[in-house]
Amino acid sequence: MDSCVSLPYMAAPELLPEPLPTIEDIAASKDILKERSGLRVVRIGTHFIVKYGVHVHLLEGENMLYVKHFMPTFVPTIYAIHSHQPEGKGSPINYIIKENILGRPLSSCWSSLDREEKARIACELRNHMNRLRQIPSPGYFGSIGKRPFSNDAAFWTIYHIEQCPPMGPFYTAKQMLQAIAEDVRNMRQDLEAGRFMHEFYERVFPIVLDSQTSVFTHGDLQRKNIVIADDGAVVIIDWEVAGWYPVYFEYCLAMSASYFMDDWHSWIPQILDEYLNEFPWIKMHFRTRIF
Repeated sequence: MDSCVSLPYMAAPELLPEPLPTIEDIAASKDILKERSGLRVVRIGTHFIVKYGVHVHLLEGENMLYVKHFMPTFVPTIYAIHSHQPEGKGSPINYIIKENILGRPLSSCWSSLDREEKARIACELRNHMNRLRQIPSPGYFGSIGKRPFSNDAAFWTIYHIEQCPPMGPFYTAKQMLQAIAEDVRNMRQDLEAGRFMHEFYERVFPIVLDSQTSVFTHGDLQRKNIVIADDGAVVIIDWEVAGWYPVYFEYCLAMSASYFMDDWHSWIPQILDEYLNEFPWIKMHFRTRIF
């Protein structure tokens, strides 16, 4: 199974804990969990979390349905994925309606946990991530359904230039690495350094980042995206950037996002296999994109 679901998607009525909230219900909700330009996350009653906005990617909901097929308890249940075109407005508003997991983000409680509880959570995450990697590879690098990457986990110019280069799918690691090197040049197209960085990465990446295996990757394994349910279960949310990446990407992305502010980085090797040779190069690539 590596195919897209038909959109709009609605779960079968017998799977719903109660009738789905309407567009009006969602817009009226005052229980706002997260908000930024073009994106809002709200809670509706006891059962539903809704992520919606013009900058919401429906692919996130598709990714969660995909993972749910293999690992039923790993992700929240998706109840609906759809779009609404407001009359007289240009961009459609995308909606993902999912299960409300009763619990707390790991980011809010990590510092208060003892070593034994941290070890339990790390062990459960290790089991989850091992199972994620056992999903059979379809033989390409990209989003599910043989679609291009549509996020900034590997590429940056998606959001920054009008004519961005192809973002996949790629059928060899060399193709993907060449595209990442090209991405650097596009990000720095106003600087002469962009051309030289592109030449350097294009020459070096195939040597230091050689991996012919794609594995299904969450792509943003931070504590804010891990929920500890009230029953102790460990659930992962925010699957927007998930897809088929080189095997080392999950570790490198997680370490890059740890920022070494506390002991979280020291637990990542308990959750994911380490790729110590690849991590400095991915980290350097991210710094190139930012600075």
